[in-house]
Amino acid sequence: ARPTLGVDGRLIVIAGPTAAGKTQAALVVARRAGAEIVCADSRTVYRGMDVGTAKPSPAERARVPHHLLDVADPAEPFALADYQRLAREAIAGIHDRGRIAILTGGTGLYIRAVVDRVAVPAVAPDWDLRERLAAEERAGGPGTLHGRLAAVDREAAERIHPRNVRRIIRALEVWQATGAPMSSLQDQVRGRRWAPRSAGSEMVALTMDREQLRARIDRRIDDQLAAGLVEEVRRLRRAGYGRALPSMQGLGYKELAAYLDGEMTLDAAVEQLRRNTRRYAKRQLTWFRADPRYRWLDVDGEPADRIASRVLEVLP
Repeated sequence: ARPTLGVDGRLIVIAGPTAAGKTQAALVVARRAGAEIVCADSRTVYRGMDVGTAKPSPAERARVPHHLLDVADPAEPFALADYQRLAREAIAGIHDRGRIAILTGGTGLYIRAVVDRVAVPAVAPDWDLRERLAAEERAGGPGTLHGRLAAVDREAAERIHPRNVRRIIRALEVWQATGAPMSSLQDQVRGRRWAPRSAGSEMVALTMDREQLRARIDRRIDDQLAAGLVEEVRRLRRAGYGRALPSMQGLGYKELAAYLDGEMTLDAAVEQLRRNTRRYAKRQLTWFRADPRYRWLDVDGEPADRIASRVLEVLP
């Protein structure tokens, strides 16, 4: 099977940074093309995390079928391999129904795992190992595990900050389970092994002027706060979802959890959220621009209907 499919093969990719308008554009494209949407976002997979992830509304999901939303509990481990498997199953089902599949979102690693069909190792969490490693870090002091990681996977150690203990433990866990450095496994997905340009012509990415994107990010955060983001984070914390969970490390959740725990004021938490979101959008743009198969659309100030028309115009 081809690694990517054009419109006639019923797979369209719509990517881009957060707040660029992907969700609304994909909805219009889906309605016009008789398509179903497969979400490529590492946070919208979690149930109960709606406001902070800008998840499509119930009304929007009623108009167009969506897949890969609400497929995991926030306390559940959800790895790249899990996403890849579920997304492939969803796309196969859409094709079986004779419909077009639209893969859309801002998590570039998820998109590549589906589009390029790379082999992603399914390494299940080893909770006993994780606890032993965490205890070792506590006993040895900051940097203990980072030193161990550098000995077995120097490249991963260079990518991961010495204080990011959660990611360090995951890298050691993968090495322990597979005998291979996590960096080499990730490079199968992150590497530049692009499919032919003809196969990538159905991959579209949205961009806009930096200041406009910044304004849209700020406006989205204001809307999320007005829609009850603080209350959503408070509810998740009361339900027992701790700050150390990967799901709770998402934008909006980690900053407001710090506020709710009395570590900073609400204004300081919101400002940190704005700053972190802008940095994340910059990283997203860097990721997508590294893939030459994307057709870029500058969508400054354009409504979703116009963006959708332009998406369909550039597809073969």
